[in-house]
Amino acid sequence: MNDQSPQKPNWGLTPEELATHKTIFAPDLLEGQRFLITGGSKGMGKAMAFLCARLGAKVMICGRREELLQETQSQAKELIGADIRYRAMSVRDEDQVDALLDETFEEFDGLDTLVNNAGGQYPQNAIDFTRKGWKSVLDLNLNAPWWLMQGAAQRWRDRGAPGHVVSNVAHVERGMPQAAHTCAARAGVIYLSRTVATEWGPLGIRVNCVAPGAIATEGLSDYPPEATQRFNNVNPMFRMGDSWDVAEGVVYLSAPSGDFITGEVLTIDGGMRMWGTVWPAGVPEKFQTY
Repeated sequence: MNDQSPQKPNWGLTPEELATHKTIFAPDLLEGQRFLITGGSKGMGKAMAFLCARLGAKVMICGRREELLQETQSQAKELIGADIRYRAMSVRDEDQVDALLDETFEEFDGLDTLVNNAGGQYPQNAIDFTRKGWKSVLDLNLNAPWWLMQGAAQRWRDRGAPGHVVSNVAHVERGMPQAAHTCAARAGVIYLSRTVATEWGPLGIRVNCVAPGAIATEGLSDYPPEATQRFNNVNPMFRMGDSWDVAEGVVYLSAPSGDFITGEVLTIDGGMRMWGTVWPAGVPEKFQTY
Protein backbone atom coordinates (compact mmCIF):
# COMPACT_ATOMS: atom_id res chain seq x y z
CA MET A 1 0.00 0.00 0.00
CA ASN A 2 1.40 3.38 -1.00
CA ASP A 3 0.83 5.87 1.83
CA GLN A 4 2.62 8.74 0.11
CA SER A 5 0.56 11.78 -0.82
CA PRO A 6 0.09 12.21 -4.57
CA GLN A 7 2.39 14.75 -6.14
CA LYS A 8 0.89 17.99 -7.32
CA PRO A 9 0.90 18.40 -11.10
CA ASN A 10 3.54 20.62 -12.67
CA TRP A 11 1.49 23.59 -13.72
CA GLY A 12 2.63 26.00 -16.38
CA LEU A 13 5.28 26.17 -19.09
CA THR A 14 8.97 25.87 -18.27
CA PRO A 15 11.42 28.63 -19.22
CA GLU A 16 12.79 26.30 -21.91
CA GLU A 17 9.29 25.90 -23.34
CA LEU A 18 8.74 29.66 -23.26
CA ALA A 19 11.99 30.10 -25.17
CA THR A 20 11.10 27.63 -27.93
CA HIS A 21 7.31 27.54 -28.10
CA LYS A 22 6.06 28.01 -31.67
CA THR A 23 4.41 31.33 -32.42
CA ILE A 24 2.49 32.55 -35.45
CA PHE A 25 4.19 35.95 -35.26
CA ALA A 26 7.17 37.14 -37.30
CA PRO A 27 10.45 37.23 -35.30
CA ASP A 28 10.84 40.99 -35.71
CA LEU A 29 7.17 41.93 -35.23
CA LEU A 30 7.83 44.06 -32.13
CA GLU A 31 11.27 45.36 -33.08
CA GLY A 32 11.78 48.73 -31.37
CA GLN A 33 8.61 48.44 -29.29
CA ARG A 34 8.76 49.01 -25.51
CA PHE A 35 6.66 47.01 -23.04
CA LEU A 36 6.05 47.30 -19.31
CA ILE A 37 4.52 44.10 -17.91
CA THR A 38 3.42 43.98 -14.28
CA GLY A 39 3.59 40.61 -12.57
CA GLY A 40 6.08 39.56 -15.22
CA SER A 41 8.17 37.10 -13.24
CA LYS A 42 5.83 34.11 -13.39
CA GLY A 43 2.77 32.62 -15.01
CA MET A 44 1.05 34.52 -17.78
CA GLY A 45 3.20 37.62 -17.23
CA LYS A 46 6.40 35.65 -17.70
CA ALA A 47 5.07 34.15 -20.94
CA MET A 48 4.19 37.65 -22.16
CA ALA A 49 7.68 38.91 -21.30
CA PHE A 50 9.42 36.02 -23.10
CA LEU A 51 7.23 36.30 -26.20
CA CYS A 52 7.56 40.09 -26.49
CA ALA A 53 11.33 39.84 -26.03
CA ARG A 54 11.56 37.05 -28.61
CA LEU A 55 9.72 39.30 -31.07
CA GLY A 56 12.23 42.11 -30.61
CA ALA A 57 10.63 44.30 -27.94
CA LYS A 58 12.39 45.97 -25.04
CA VAL A 59 10.74 44.65 -21.89
CA MET A 60 10.48 45.91 -18.32
CA ILE A 61 8.83 43.65 -15.75
CA CYS A 62 7.95 44.25 -12.12
CA GLY A 63 6.84 42.20 -9.15
CA ARG A 64 7.19 41.98 -5.39
CA ARG A 65 9.82 39.22 -5.21
CA GLU A 66 13.22 40.29 -6.46
CA GLU A 67 14.57 36.73 -6.58
CA LEU A 68 11.87 35.72 -9.09
CA LEU A 69 12.51 38.82 -11.18
CA GLN A 70 16.25 38.11 -11.22
CA GLU A 71 15.57 34.50 -12.17
CA THR A 72 13.35 35.55 -15.08
CA GLN A 73 15.96 38.06 -16.24
CA SER A 74 18.73 35.43 -16.12
CA GLN A 75 16.64 32.81 -17.91
CA ALA A 76 15.71 35.24 -20.69
CA LYS A 77 19.36 36.21 -21.13
CA GLU A 78 20.54 32.62 -21.25
CA LEU A 79 17.74 31.10 -23.34
CA ILE A 80 16.78 33.82 -25.83
CA GLY A 81 19.57 36.38 -25.49
CA ALA A 82 17.18 39.09 -24.28
CA ASP A 83 17.97 41.79 -21.74
CA ILE A 84 14.73 42.00 -19.79
CA ARG A 85 14.84 44.80 -17.20
CA TYR A 86 13.04 44.60 -13.87
CA ARG A 87 12.02 46.56 -10.79
CA ALA A 88 11.00 45.01 -7.47
CA MET A 89 7.99 46.93 -6.15
CA SER A 90 4.33 46.79 -5.14
CA VAL A 91 1.74 48.03 -7.61
CA ARG A 92 -0.54 48.76 -4.65
CA ASP A 93 1.72 51.70 -3.73
CA GLU A 94 0.98 54.80 -5.83
CA ASP A 95 4.43 56.30 -5.20
CA GLN A 96 6.15 53.10 -6.31
CA VAL A 97 3.95 53.03 -9.41
CA ASP A 98 5.07 56.56 -10.31
CA ALA A 99 8.72 55.59 -9.78
CA LEU A 100 8.26 52.50 -12.00
CA LEU A 101 6.72 54.54 -14.80
CA ASP A 102 9.39 57.23 -14.54
CA GLU A 103 12.16 54.62 -14.67
CA THR A 104 10.61 52.81 -17.64
CA PHE A 105 10.03 55.95 -19.69
CA GLU A 106 13.56 57.13 -18.93
CA GLU A 107 15.24 53.75 -19.49
CA PHE A 108 13.46 53.11 -22.80
CA ASP A 109 12.96 56.75 -23.84
CA GLY A 110 9.24 56.14 -23.85
CA LEU A 111 6.75 53.28 -23.69
CA ASP A 112 4.49 51.70 -26.28
CA THR A 113 2.42 49.16 -24.33
CA LEU A 114 1.57 48.85 -20.65
CA VAL A 115 0.36 45.38 -19.69
CA ASN A 116 -1.58 45.33 -16.42
CA ASN A 117 -1.04 41.68 -15.60
CA ALA A 118 -0.36 41.68 -11.84
CA GLY A 119 -3.31 40.47 -9.83
CA GLY A 120 -4.47 37.88 -7.39
CA GLN A 121 -7.09 36.81 -4.92
CA TYR A 122 -7.94 34.07 -2.49
CA PRO A 123 -11.01 31.83 -2.91
CA GLN A 124 -13.63 32.36 -0.22
CA ASN A 125 -17.38 32.58 0.09
CA ALA A 126 -18.37 36.23 -0.22
CA ILE A 127 -20.39 36.18 2.98
CA ASP A 128 -17.16 35.54 4.91
CA PHE A 129 -14.97 38.28 3.38
CA THR A 130 -13.32 40.56 5.90
CA ARG A 131 -13.28 44.24 5.12
CA LYS A 132 -9.48 44.18 5.10
CA GLY A 133 -9.46 41.27 2.63
CA TRP A 134 -11.99 43.00 0.39
CA LYS A 135 -9.96 46.20 0.28
CA SER A 136 -6.73 44.29 -0.38
CA VAL A 137 -8.16 42.52 -3.43
CA LEU A 138 -9.72 45.72 -4.77
CA ASP A 139 -6.41 47.57 -4.33
CA LEU A 140 -4.50 44.95 -6.29
CA ASN A 141 -7.00 44.23 -9.04
CA LEU A 142 -8.70 47.61 -9.60
CA ASN A 143 -6.83 50.51 -8.01
CA ALA A 144 -3.35 49.36 -9.08
CA PRO A 145 -4.27 48.99 -12.78
CA TRP A 146 -5.84 52.43 -12.63
CA TRP A 147 -2.75 54.10 -11.12
CA LEU A 148 -0.69 52.50 -13.87
CA MET A 149 -2.93 53.24 -16.84
CA GLN A 150 -3.63 56.81 -15.76
CA GLY A 151 0.06 57.46 -15.07
CA ALA A 152 1.08 56.03 -18.43
CA ALA A 153 -1.63 58.02 -20.24
CA GLN A 154 -0.53 61.27 -18.62
CA ARG A 155 3.04 60.67 -19.73
CA TRP A 156 1.94 59.81 -23.28
CA ARG A 157 -0.21 62.95 -23.40
CA ASP A 158 2.60 65.15 -22.14
CA ARG A 159 5.00 63.70 -24.73
CA GLY A 160 2.46 63.89 -27.54
CA ALA A 161 3.02 60.15 -28.06
CA PRO A 162 0.54 57.33 -28.74
CA GLY A 163 0.26 54.38 -26.38
CA HIS A 164 -1.60 51.19 -25.59
CA VAL A 165 -2.87 49.62 -22.38
CA VAL A 166 -3.96 45.99 -22.16
CA SER A 167 -5.20 44.62 -18.84
CA ASN A 168 -5.51 40.98 -17.82
CA VAL A 169 -8.95 40.90 -16.21
CA ALA A 170 -9.58 37.13 -15.92
CA HIS A 171 -12.92 35.65 -16.97
CA VAL A 172 -15.67 37.37 -15.01
CA GLU A 173 -18.42 37.77 -17.58
CA ARG A 174 -20.80 35.46 -15.73
CA GLY A 175 -19.31 36.00 -12.30
CA MET A 176 -17.24 33.48 -10.37
CA PRO A 177 -18.49 31.93 -7.14
CA GLN A 178 -15.91 32.14 -4.32
CA ALA A 179 -14.23 35.10 -6.06
CA ALA A 180 -16.77 37.91 -5.78
CA HIS A 181 -14.08 40.38 -4.71
CA THR A 182 -11.94 39.85 -7.82
CA CYS A 183 -15.04 39.80 -10.06
CA ALA A 184 -16.04 43.21 -8.74
CA ALA A 185 -12.51 44.56 -9.27
CA ARG A 186 -11.93 43.14 -12.72
CA ALA A 187 -15.38 44.08 -13.98
CA GLY A 188 -14.45 47.58 -12.85
CA VAL A 189 -11.28 47.43 -14.97
CA ILE A 190 -13.30 46.31 -18.01
CA TYR A 191 -15.74 49.21 -17.86
CA LEU A 192 -13.03 51.64 -16.82
CA SER A 193 -11.07 50.55 -19.91
CA ARG A 194 -14.06 50.95 -22.21
CA THR A 195 -14.72 54.41 -20.82
CA VAL A 196 -11.18 55.79 -21.09
CA ALA A 197 -10.77 54.17 -24.51
CA THR A 198 -13.29 56.78 -25.65
CA GLU A 199 -11.79 59.65 -23.67
CA TRP A 200 -8.22 58.88 -24.71
CA GLY A 201 -8.86 57.89 -28.32
CA PRO A 202 -8.12 61.41 -29.63
CA LEU A 203 -4.75 61.21 -27.84
CA GLY A 204 -3.81 58.12 -29.83
CA ILE A 205 -4.13 55.90 -26.76
CA ARG A 206 -5.83 52.52 -27.14
CA VAL A 207 -7.15 50.58 -24.12
CA ASN A 208 -8.08 46.90 -24.23
CA CYS A 209 -8.41 43.83 -22.00
CA VAL A 210 -7.74 40.11 -22.23
CA ALA A 211 -10.01 37.77 -20.27
CA PRO A 212 -8.48 34.30 -19.73
CA GLY A 213 -10.54 31.37 -18.54
CA ALA A 214 -8.98 28.33 -16.85
CA ILE A 215 -5.26 28.65 -17.64
CA ALA A 216 -2.62 26.21 -16.41
CA THR A 217 -0.02 28.23 -14.49
CA GLU A 218 2.00 27.59 -11.36
CA GLY A 219 -0.48 29.74 -9.43
CA LEU A 220 -2.94 26.83 -9.52
CA SER A 221 -0.73 24.95 -7.07
CA ASP A 222 -2.17 27.20 -4.36
CA TYR A 223 -5.70 25.97 -5.01
CA PRO A 224 -7.24 22.82 -3.46
CA PRO A 225 -6.70 19.71 -5.64
CA GLU A 226 -10.44 18.99 -5.57
CA ALA A 227 -10.94 22.33 -7.30
CA THR A 228 -8.19 22.17 -9.91
CA GLN A 229 -8.89 18.57 -10.92
CA ARG A 230 -12.13 19.72 -12.54
CA PHE A 231 -10.71 22.79 -14.31
CA ASN A 232 -10.40 20.72 -17.50
CA ASN A 233 -14.19 20.36 -17.48
CA VAL A 234 -15.24 24.01 -17.27
CA ASN A 235 -15.39 24.63 -21.02
CA PRO A 236 -16.67 22.68 -24.03
CA MET A 237 -13.11 22.02 -25.22
CA PHE A 238 -12.53 19.99 -22.02
CA ARG A 239 -9.03 21.27 -21.39
CA MET A 240 -7.24 24.19 -19.85
CA GLY A 241 -5.42 26.80 -21.86
CA ASP A 242 -1.80 27.73 -21.20
CA SER A 243 0.03 30.99 -20.63
CA TRP A 244 1.15 31.11 -24.28
CA ASP A 245 -2.47 31.42 -25.41
CA VAL A 246 -2.79 34.59 -23.35
CA ALA A 247 0.62 35.96 -24.33
CA GLU A 248 -0.21 35.68 -28.02
CA GLY A 249 -3.50 37.45 -27.38
CA VAL A 250 -1.65 40.35 -25.78
CA VAL A 251 0.73 40.57 -28.73
CA TYR A 252 -2.15 40.50 -31.22
CA LEU A 253 -3.73 43.52 -29.51
CA SER A 254 -0.40 45.35 -29.12
CA ALA A 255 1.08 44.76 -32.60
CA PRO A 256 -0.07 46.51 -35.81
CA SER A 257 -2.81 43.86 -35.99
CA GLY A 258 -4.53 45.73 -33.14
CA ASP A 259 -4.11 49.27 -34.44
CA PHE A 260 -7.87 49.70 -34.98
CA ILE A 261 -8.97 47.84 -31.82
CA THR A 262 -9.81 49.75 -28.64
CA GLY A 263 -12.31 49.36 -25.82
CA GLU A 264 -12.47 45.60 -26.42
CA VAL A 265 -12.19 42.48 -24.27
CA LEU A 266 -10.45 39.55 -25.98
CA THR A 267 -11.83 36.44 -24.27
CA ILE A 268 -9.44 33.47 -24.20
CA ASP A 269 -11.41 30.79 -22.39
CA GLY A 270 -12.10 27.79 -24.63
CA GLY A 271 -15.79 28.72 -24.64
CA MET A 272 -16.19 28.81 -20.85
CA ARG A 273 -18.44 31.86 -21.03
CA MET A 274 -20.99 29.70 -22.87
CA TRP A 275 -20.76 26.72 -20.56
CA GLY A 276 -19.05 25.89 -17.30
CA THR A 277 -18.31 27.51 -13.94
CA VAL A 278 -15.03 27.64 -12.04
CA TRP A 279 -15.22 27.06 -8.29
CA PRO A 280 -11.64 27.89 -7.15
CA ALA A 281 -12.18 26.48 -3.66
CA GLY A 282 -14.06 23.37 -4.82
CA VAL A 283 -17.72 22.81 -5.72
CA PRO A 284 -20.03 22.90 -2.66
CA GLU A 285 -22.02 19.71 -2.17
CA LYS A 286 -25.34 21.38 -2.96
CA PHE A 287 -24.01 22.31 -6.43
CA GLN A 288 -22.47 18.94 -7.31
CA THR A 289 -25.35 17.94 -9.54
CA TYR A 290 -23.80 18.73 -12.92
